[in-house]
Amino acid sequence: MKFLFVGTNPENTGAATHFVALAQGMVEAGHQVSAVVYPNGLIANALAKAGAKLYPAKFRNVFDLRGYRATFKAARDLQPDWLVGNFGKEYWPLILVSRLLGIPLALFRHRTPPMGRVSGYLVPRLAQRFFAVSAHARQAYLERGVPSPLVRVLYNPVNMEACKPDPQRRSEILHQLGIPQDAIVLGYFGRIHHSKGIFTLLEALDGAMAQESRLHCLWLGHGPDVQQLGERIEAGSFAHRHHMLGWIDDVHPYYSAISMLAFPSIATETFGRVSVEAQAAGAPVLGSNIGGVPETLSPNVTGLLLPPGNAAAWRNAILKMCEVDVREPMSVAARDFVDRHFSTRVIADEFVRILGDN
Repeated sequence: MKFLFVGTNPENTGAATHFVALAQGMVEAGHQVSAVVYPNGLIANALAKAGAKLYPAKFRNVFDLRGYRATFKAARDLQPDWLVGNFGKEYWPLILVSRLLGIPLALFRHRTPPMGRVSGYLVPRLAQRFFAVSAHARQAYLERGVPSPLVRVLYNPVNMEACKPDPQRRSEILHQLGIPQDAIVLGYFGRIHHSKGIFTLLEALDGAMAQESRLHCLWLGHGPDVQQLGERIEAGSFAHRHHMLGWIDDVHPYYSAISMLAFPSIATETFGRVSVEAQAAGAPVLGSNIGGVPETLSPNVTGLLLPPGNAAAWRNAILKMCEVDVREPMSVAARDFVDRHFSTRVIADEFVRILGDN
């Protein structure tokens, strides 16, 4: 099949990562993939390496005629079997191009907040396929009045090779950070914002570190609460065992460095790509039982689901995961779980199957 993906978002977001992984998965599955992309952006650079044909374009907003022209030209020249869109500002341009050229359109929605009233009603009805990235998100759209048959679920695909555990890389990272090689390393990878449960996690870590001397924490990410988090860490008793690395463009090597991942959100999450990627690297996940997070792991098999905001429960779970006879079987199960449910191979096949449904 021939696909034209349209994604001119220049930023490194979860939706952009999904866009790239799905397009890469379609290339790996033997499909012909082209893409309208922001020039020299994250998406463009990643898809160029995958061998996709690229058309540079910019959509500042839904009224940007330059983006319309580039997308229309690419679609007219290629005559793909499907147009694929991932970002809200391109929904209406893609609907127009789809209608003018008679090319079916598949749209993904990554957020549970509703679109505007008109878009929320029309977009799922005008696209030939409308995808939510979790069952939780799908339910949110249904509650907004979108008919059930119009919303399909397709999870975020994960590149298993990119997340492959690398013991040598783990050793190098721990050495660079001055962390003992036998350390038990908990990772937090994400936005440094109170809604992500970072202060619950810090409180839980303080309690767990008091009982487990080998426990360290890697904090990867940035956000509005990074200064407050740093100050609280410095004021605590275990500052030397917290390692704040800031924003990392490619977090994949760091999955190999962690023994477990914490996903402690106290606000609803649509999905949780970081949870799936960590498990693909063999790191069990401690996840909040909220939103789409439960869909990313197998409870008590590849990780643990915990009450959001309950520091005592998180402390106890961290200590439980520090036990090698608990952690190692979960590590083995985690990579197999992701390979069966979220690998690019599996998601690409499911995508094609859904597109072929009547």
